[in-house]
Amino acid sequence: MNASFITLGVTMVAGSVLVLRQLGRSRGAAAGLAAMTISGLGVIMVGAFPENSVPAWHGTGAGVTFVVGNVGIIILGRSLNLPAPLRLYSYLSGALALIALGCFVSNRYLGLGEGGMERVVAYPQTAWLIVVGLYLLAAGPAARSLSRAAGPAGRQ
Repeated sequence: MNASFITLGVTMVAGSVLVLRQLGRSRGAAAGLAAMTISGLGVIMVGAFPENSVPAWHGTGAGVTFVVGNVGIIILGRSLNLPAPLRLYSYLSGALALIALGCFVSNRYLGLGEGGMERVVAYPQTAWLIVVGLYLLAAGPAARSLSRAAGPAGRQ
């Protein structure tokens, strides 16, 4: 499990850096991808410092990932020129995870238990990375136009 967290974190950092080089033309895209990079570093911490051996570092890594990564999803949903359904998916994924985080930190597990609620916080981010990664792969060279220099109605 720890090795899988480290692998996920490394791929998040590497993917964010590579995508930033292609799509990071706007401040929003750069901020969202920076958030994904920071989130990836948090995931690496989660794997490098297991909860049963170094709980403070594990919790710090998880907290960074839960907050920064899910906010990053919302920023990227706003900053990238994604199709409307994918943009909506970005907003809903980030919002669901942040709402679940509020439940998690307030010990309201909604019948899922602590571990189940923790998954509701973490998994939307991983699923979002897979979905958007597949979209970028399918879009190919057209994906280079996904960064909004100034999005709809001139927002950045």
